[in-house]
Amino acid sequence: MDQPDEVDLCSAKGCTAPAVWALQWNNPRIHTADRRKTWLACDEHRESLSAFLSARQFLRDVVPHSH
Repeated sequence: MDQPDEVDLCSAKGCTAPAVWALQWNNPRIHTADRRKTWLACDEHRESLSAFLSARQFLRDVVPHSH
C-alpha cells in the first residue's frame, strides 16, 4: 500500500495548515553568520512568526517553501 505524501505543516503552535513559506533565521549570539534555521509558515501565520523573529533580530529571509 502506498503511503500518502507527507505535508510540511506551519510551525505556529497548534496550526495544522500546510506550510507555504520558509522563514530563515539564526541567532547571531550562538550561530555563525552563514547558519540558517527554518520555521515553516502558512499564509495566516507568516506575519506573526516573522514579527517574532524580527523583534529578536533573528529573521534573515522569507522565501516560498518548496515541498
